[in-house]
Amino acid sequence: MALAFDEYGRPFIILKEQEQKTRLSGLEAQKANISAGRAVSRILRTSLGPKGMDKMLQSPDGDVTITNDGATIVEQMDVDNQIAKLMVELSRSQDYEIGDGTTGVVVMAGALLEQAERLLERGIHPIRIAEGYEMASRIAVEHLERIAQKFDFGPTNIEPLVQTCMTTLSSKIVNRCKRALAEISVKAVLSVADLERKDVNLDLIKVEGKVGGKLEDTELIYGITVDKDMSHPQMPKQIEDAKIAILTCPFEPPKPKTKHKVDIDTVEKFQTLRQQEQKYFDDMVQKCKDVGATLVICQWGFDDEANHLLMHQNLPAVRWVGGVELELIAIATGGRIVPRFQELTPEKLGRAGLVREKSFGTTKDKMLYIEHCANSRAVTIFIRGGNKMMIEETKRSIHDALCVARNLIRNNFIVYGGGAAEISCSIAVEAAADKYPGVEQYAIRAFADALDAVPVALAENSGLQPIETLSAVKSQQIKENNPHFGIDCNDVGTNDMCEQNVFETLIGKQQQILLATQVVKMILKIDDVISPSDY
Repeated sequence: MALAFDEYGRPFIILKEQEQKTRLSGLEAQKANISAGRAVSRILRTSLGPKGMDKMLQSPDGDVTITNDGATIVEQMDVDNQIAKLMVELSRSQDYEIGDGTTGVVVMAGALLEQAERLLERGIHPIRIAEGYEMASRIAVEHLERIAQKFDFGPTNIEPLVQTCMTTLSSKIVNRCKRALAEISVKAVLSVADLERKDVNLDLIKVEGKVGGKLEDTELIYGITVDKDMSHPQMPKQIEDAKIAILTCPFEPPKPKTKHKVDIDTVEKFQTLRQQEQKYFDDMVQKCKDVGATLVICQWGFDDEANHLLMHQNLPAVRWVGGVELELIAIATGGRIVPRFQELTPEKLGRAGLVREKSFGTTKDKMLYIEHCANSRAVTIFIRGGNKMMIEETKRSIHDALCVARNLIRNNFIVYGGGAAEISCSIAVEAAADKYPGVEQYAIRAFADALDAVPVALAENSGLQPIETLSAVKSQQIKENNPHFGIDCNDVGTNDMCEQNVFETLIGKQQQILLATQVVKMILKIDDVISPSDY
């Protein structure tokens, strides 16, 4: 760093502790930033598409995650570089907004950075590159709207939704059951969707998993599952037309808040205390019986005494149910959560057609199913699988499928997958580049080349010749003027994605292009990096 002198020739300090800081500036800084961004994109590139590879990530405390969901990979990678962190946030924001396409958006940003590096070497100013990219992204997004197709679905005709969810699931481990899982996801979304307002509350869909069984045993339950069993082994295992009291007060005698001591020096006093306690329990159980409850679900535990009484009074009960589950049960059964026994009234009871306890395999694992509820807006997807990692990955895959179904209900326009939309945009952007005078047209052409990175990565991951395949599909699209041709990853024998039923949501694709461009613009505008140097 340059030293500065005042008019008397004495040096003075501008930056404190210069020797402890490292500084990159100008082109060097941009190149370092670009290579950091590209490094992250290179990691994700191989897990794009139906034939993409999975990544195995081990956390510091030894937990292993196996996934090919872009957002999960970059979250768990624990990157240190600031620019790489930007890529992580890019993937995360795609996940929050759209839920799918998290790998594609990072691959796209990496390709844009790669093209920008070539332009910088030619001596083009980074701001001009950023402006050119901005123009190109606008052309691409408008072009996507032109080639998008609207498709109609209703509660009876769910096939288009299922096809789109299958496209999402085909790139995950679970692709052998993608049809069944896509149908489950779509039915779950439609049962909680408000089709008039075009809104879906995904909080009402609970995704539960239990190790054991096989993936095909995954089921959709129109109700709630709770990982608990009846508090007494002799209570009935199945209750029809249940009236449920949902309590957040413990089945125990009240404890005074003040410090107190009870001196018991005679048997009579002990007897009286004992009877008093018994009376409390009797009253509590009686209150539940009086309002007509046939099942008690309690957030806290009960005394053995209370348990025994409930058993005798023939009132099944479940204890230690978590707060979130209680809320879901209350939503599903239309009941109210009651904080005190005095407030129990028949109107506050929830109603369910069937409550049953189900045990799994040879283990003693039991779960409660609360089905046929009064308000069937809350549903549970119950996943089975061979091991814990499989179940976690299936949960992530189902989350993506649910998000895709939700996006289609919000905006039912689709574009074709398999790289078809990117190739079509690339052709459109390339054609538009000539209309712009000035240096920006170089950046617009570079943007068109970067769009080809997605189909090239798809072809590479599927074991095809990337450049041959891409040029063949591109010329086919231009010749027939048909934006449905993409990379035939699954080797079906046709390039037409319309025949293969490979769809993606329009808003997901547009979001990918816009987010990637924004991040790349931000990275290009950084020309000075001052960081504390490592000792």
